[in-house]
This record gives sequence, C-alpha cells and structure tokens, in this order.
Amino acid sequence: MAATPLAQSLRTALLRVVQSGSILYCTLEFVADFVFCSGPSMEPTIKSGDVVLTEHISVIFNKIRKRDVVICKSPKSPKDYICKRVIAMEGDNVYNTESNNFTNVRRGHVWLEGDNKDNSSDSRNYGQVPYGLLRGRVFFVLWPLYRAGPLGLDTEKSF
Repeated sequence: MAATPLAQSLRTALLRVVQSGSILYCTLEFVADFVFCSGPSMEPTIKSGDVVLTEHISVIFNKIRKRDVVICKSPKSPKDYICKRVIAMEGDNVYNTESNNFTNVRRGHVWLEGDNKDNSSDSRNYGQVPYGLLRGRVFFVLWPLYRAGPLGLDTEKSF
C-alpha cells in the first residue's frame, strides 16, 4: 500500500524536526551555549542579568588558561552552574586569603575566584575544583546590548 501525500509530508516534516533538533542539541552540548548570569560575584566584568556566549571546545581539548572566565557546575550544588575566573591551574601555587596559606593546585583541578572578591563564594571557600566540572569558556557578552562585545583578558581589574 502506497503512502498518501499527507502521510509522506508528515513523515518528511517529522524527519526535518528530528534532524534540526539533533543539530541544535549537538551544537549546544559540544560547541557553544547561551548562559544567563545572576549574582554579583563577577562584577564588574559580568553583571547580574547579563547573557553571555560560551564555547565548549576549550574545555573539551584542555585549552582553558589562567584568567579565562568559565562556567562550571557548582561543587556545592551540582544542579547549579557558576561563573568564575580561573586563577590557577594544576601545579600552580595560589594564596588563599580565607585560610591565609598557600595551596598547590592538584592535577586535574583549577582554582576559581569571582572578580568581586567581597561578594563571591569560590575556591577560597570550597577549595579546588575538578576540571571535569568545567562546562565552557565565556567569550562574549550578548545582553544587554549596550554592553555587548567580546570578553577580553583586560576586563579584570584586580590583577
């Protein structure tokens, strides 16, 4: 029995929806993503309410560097994501102002801190963060439009 034109059209439309959804999923999962940021911990670099664009390639290929701004799963609340700056990589020594001592960052870990040190819960509080929790590197502010533009290394003023 031959398919009716309506059935064939529905099948074609469904196939296109599945293909488009698959492409969108792979893009958002492995290439780039939009993230809504809330909270003051990264001010003035990223303000609460900003929408940023992240790329995942740097994380996948271990190309994250010191001073990169990253999105990662919260070590304290795994359902949540946080936005912080990479201060130290594995093998680096970092001074923890909360405990007043130096810490050597272990293999497979990073040290993350917010730019707004007075309003940030970060590695100074919860310690080193496993590299596997990193999700993406922030490289562009999309919203609000008057602040839209690439996120450069010169945006952090406290170094």
